[in-house]
Amino acid sequence: MTIIAPGTDTLTRNALAVLQPGFDGTTAPDWVRRRIDEGLASVALFGRNVVSEEQVTALTAQLRAGRDDLLVAIDEESGDVTRLDVRTGSAFPGNHALGAVDDPGLTRSVARELGRRLAACGVTFDWAPSADVNANPDNPVIGVRSFGASPDLVARHTAAWVEGLQSSGVAACTKHFPGHGDTNVDSHHAVPRIDVDADTLYERELPPFRAAIAAGTRAIMSAHILVPALDPDRPGTLSPRILTDLLRGELGYQGLIVTDGIEMRAISGTYGLNQGVVLAIAAGADAICVGGGLCDEGTVLGMRDALVAAVRSGELPEERLADAAARVRDLAAWTAAHRDDAARTTPDPEIGLVAARRALTVTRTGAAAPVTGPVYIARFNPAPNIAVGHETPWGVADELERLLPGSASGTFTGDDAGAAALAAAGEHRIVAVVRDEHRHPWMRSALDTLLAARPDTVVVEMGLPQAPPRGALHLATYGAARVCGVAAAEAVLAG
Repeated sequence: MTIIAPGTDTLTRNALAVLQPGFDGTTAPDWVRRRIDEGLASVALFGRNVVSEEQVTALTAQLRAGRDDLLVAIDEESGDVTRLDVRTGSAFPGNHALGAVDDPGLTRSVARELGRRLAACGVTFDWAPSADVNANPDNPVIGVRSFGASPDLVARHTAAWVEGLQSSGVAACTKHFPGHGDTNVDSHHAVPRIDVDADTLYERELPPFRAAIAAGTRAIMSAHILVPALDPDRPGTLSPRILTDLLRGELGYQGLIVTDGIEMRAISGTYGLNQGVVLAIAAGADAICVGGGLCDEGTVLGMRDALVAAVRSGELPEERLADAAARVRDLAAWTAAHRDDAARTTPDPEIGLVAARRALTVTRTGAAAPVTGPVYIARFNPAPNIAVGHETPWGVADELERLLPGSASGTFTGDDAGAAALAAAGEHRIVAVVRDEHRHPWMRSALDTLLAARPDTVVVEMGLPQAPPRGALHLATYGAARVCGVAAAEAVLAG
């Protein structure tokens, strides 16, 4: 039952309703519970809020004590971007691995099992899947988060992922509209720009979003990108032409529109946090994602007050804010009505590993003896993008050290990484683990050094496999999820 706080006017309640804030800690803060009583309809969970599934279940129950239909959102793409498995690595491969297999039925099954796990923890809204077409392999923020470079492939897997997740009663949020795949700037830091003509956008970026809409996606997330062919002045999140005219009007989408993290520098650094919130709602967004970085009560109250002031000044039509709040409450009602759907699905806890094994590509580029004894695992570690974060472990070391007792491992980066890895390995056979070798000259140089001295080195690429396969054995996992590491370690032993 929802408790209405006395004295909270409709305008203030609507302003709170459109916010989807995060918070600090692994239990529900008092300030969050007070704001739920006053109209807050959504909260967001991040890695900092997660210790275990049991703890998350208790946390969501705390949060719902004052509002049974509270939307609890999470940024759980599986693969490299995981919050539920933030401390262990994901039990599911990400989009690029699923796209490499290209079996929509498998994609649907993986998303269904992910949805079942989320629902069991009380999470009802997932800011996923990424429907971005990986048109630029040097993209610093999308990469393996994309199903692939073909619009048709991305479209069919986006639809399958949406259908699978929502069959468990968890609402999907397809992102990042109108498409973040052809950028070379991370919108966490600045405003990316896509300089292609409208025909290219319609033929390349939009088909996955059309497919998601046809599949019934309950939400779509906007991108903080400037697309001059659509709007030369405003990034997607703040553009009426993109959100209202294109997404609502031309594509006929009637579900919830959520912004990407509003505190990202692409918005807050250019327009200011609170003004960005007002402009986003005015442009056609219905909900504001915030809390990946800023997760305090003052941030929420500042955004609430900015919306109220904008309505009272005439800058933001009250009807627009009311419509946005109504769409949030409609989605909350949908998730409450479908809360038991997950219980009707059959658990399939091994589907993630099955998918990771199917995605693995093995290339033998030279003759070498099978791996039978202890090895040295050299992980060449690039700086992670903010979406992935630095908390989640990746690689093959844990599994190889378990399978090959006596093995050792180390992490290397920078210009002397190859020489340092050689020195650390001693006489051990080397397994070199890389992530997006094609994007990092120092990583490519490190492999050059290793392979010149030790041509029997096994290379495991856990990012985009754009560089030519090399090493006595080359394994491409299409992502760095924990199950991808397990599948790769098994293949190292199999030779």
